[in-house]
Amino acid sequence: MKTKAPYTENIVSIAVSIIEDDSQARRILCDWIRRSEGFRFVSEHASAESAVAGLPQEKPAVVLTDINLPGMNGIECVRKLKPLLPEVQFLMLTVYEDSDHIFHALAAGATGYLLKHTPRSELLAALKQVHSGGSPMTSNIARKVVQSFQQHAHPSIADEADLSGREREVLDLLARGYLYKEIAESLSISLPTVNTYIRRIYEKLHVRSRAQAVAKYAHIPLEKEKPRPAASR
Repeated sequence: MKTKAPYTENIVSIAVSIIEDDSQARRILCDWIRRSEGFRFVSEHASAESAVAGLPQEKPAVVLTDINLPGMNGIECVRKLKPLLPEVQFLMLTVYEDSDHIFHALAAGATGYLLKHTPRSELLAALKQVHSGGSPMTSNIARKVVQSFQQHAHPSIADEADLSGREREVLDLLARGYLYKEIAESLSISLPTVNTYIRRIYEKLHVRSRAQAVAKYAHIPLEKEKPRPAASR
């Protein structure tokens, strides 16, 4: 008679790659990932050029990248990789706090934005959040994003896209980094309804991702992505 194996919870490990030119900082980040439960270290790259060449084969779930890299910078790196790896989430880890860097990173395809002094526990929590559909940002970065929307957003974008009042509410929460389930709870609607609204918003804004929708909401010119081949069903 075969004995049943003891029950163990199926823990999904988040596959993470790191792009950082500072060897000491890269070593610390790699060590954090390797020693943390729920994560799987995939690869490390000291330059954007190395990452662009290697990541399409390595296929991590989340990429943690610096902006200030030698040669090609981190924003351009994300812009090149995102069309090749549309399901991969890119989380910026940088010293830059100005709005230009923040919004250009989002426009390129980044999903989150953290500062380099972020503690280990917060960084690991952000990696989990970005993997589950959120857009983690250091608190003062999030304030800058919201302030920029308040100061510079113009109704014409929403008007031209013909967004409904509810769609505008969903877009605003999406831009603030809310998870889909948090949007549902905040607006007292179901999760499938949230997905429907988001799909309509993407169609009306002519975008294909949260990052592109946020960037367009902030009035940043978006570079057109190359069309992806239709996925087999």
